[in-house]
Amino acid sequence: MALFKKRTVGKPGEWYYCLVHQKVEEGPECPAKDRFGPYATREEAQHAMDTAKERNLEWETDPKWHDKATPEADA
Repeated sequence: MALFKKRTVGKPGEWYYCLVHQKVEEGPECPAKDRFGPYATREEAQHAMDTAKERNLEWETDPKWHDKATPEADA
């Protein structure tokens, strides 16, 4: 009997989007590093990539975010 059992984090009833297989999974099938989630519904998980694109766009166009050096910072 093994002392340490490898467990995947997550529970059945939670939905994930696997980035490797590009599919929706219920419960933990793939490692956490390869998935988005958990989502409450299968439909939310199906739109995980769209949600990520929308959030990235919001972040990239946020007027409060400045990733370019200002002239004062260079002085």
